[in-house]
Amino acid sequence: MNHLIPIDDDTWRLPSHATVVVYDREGSDRGLLTIYDCAATQSGPKAQLLGTLESVDASAEVVPNPTGRTVTLLERGFLEKSESDRFRIRRR
Repeated sequence: MNHLIPIDDDTWRLPSHATVVVYDREGSDRGLLTIYDCAATQSGPKAQLLGTLESVDASAEVVPNPTGRTVTLLERGFLEKSESDRFRIRRR
């Protein structure tokens, strides 16, 4: 499921205040990224992608949790797929 706005084949637009919940699988390089427009709206996810979030270059609040981390953007950004199942968030 991916309902993000595409920029090209490997880049998608993320709205400001988007929340990315990163689930890291123990013993695996491949986790799960669940992307929400905004946590305050309490709507379903816009996308779920298998992979790893390698870096966050946009202004964001990163909060670790027992299964990975939660990244809440403070500005608009882009989600880029850099390699097989590897993603990064960069500023607009």
